[in-house]
Amino acid sequence: MPTLNIISWFDKSTVKHLRLPFSYHLMPVFLFALSQAETINWQNTIIAFLILHLLIYPSSNGYNSYQDKDETSIGGLKHPPKVSENLFYATLLLDVVGVLLASIVSIHFSIFVLIYVLISRAYSYRNLRLKKHAVIGFLTVFVFQGAFTYVMVASALADFSVENFFTLNNVICVSVASLFIGSVYPLTQIYQHQADKKDGVTTISYKLGYTGTFVFSSLMFGVASGLLYYYFDKKNELINLILFFILMLPVVIRLFVWFMKVRKDNSHANFENTMSMNLMASSCMNIYFLTLILNHHFSWF
Repeated sequence: MPTLNIISWFDKSTVKHLRLPFSYHLMPVFLFALSQAETINWQNTIIAFLILHLLIYPSSNGYNSYQDKDETSIGGLKHPPKVSENLFYATLLLDVVGVLLASIVSIHFSIFVLIYVLISRAYSYRNLRLKKHAVIGFLTVFVFQGAFTYVMVASALADFSVENFFTLNNVICVSVASLFIGSVYPLTQIYQHQADKKDGVTTISYKLGYTGTFVFSSLMFGVASGLLYYYFDKKNELINLILFFILMLPVVIRLFVWFMKVRKDNSHANFENTMSMNLMASSCMNIYFLTLILNHHFSWF
């Protein structure tokens, strides 16, 4: 039986496995949706941001850790501590609180958050474990951390209806969101090939191999960039595309340098390089979309 002292569930090990700082890497999709919204309810937006980044995303991280019981490095934790039952109950509490609080924002947002939670659990749950299949696991993350999250965020920003949301511009945006996720996700798996294989998980990165992972991620990023060009050209906002390429240039250069090192020696496909690459990509994306938000909603430029 779990202890009734809820505070005790959040012990040192549990807090580490929630990996709160890792929410930073999932922030770009939220900021992307915010940057393209025409009208915004700022109170609901702030509440939605806190729900996703302080409750739902950390819970997903923790539940994945609970199911995997990793002994080697995972995203955001080089030396993960042992998990306990406290982690399970803590993630369950965070999910319940998150879904209930989401209903304050809107019924649509609450439903979307619930769906996200269920899919996230299906991704990790041992008796279903979508993540163990290379293509299914990739598509789950591709869709639900990308396009679905974009729609989920949009439902919290202002008045929302499914019927009116899927205009051509919004379809392009949700596609770009998924392509950005698809360009990063395989790279985050590149250092875990052996650990995943030992756990019975076949990742898309393992299937592609080291070189294939870099090529695939580059193709995803290239297609996303092409769609962004079409989108901003259509809106006569090519200055936004120029800014995108300026801010993404350090990421492209860093990725190329890392790729050349891995081609010479696979040992460079390690935890430190992966996390460093992920941090740079997330930071440049966040800066870019924050700039668009300031320009679009505050006219600072």
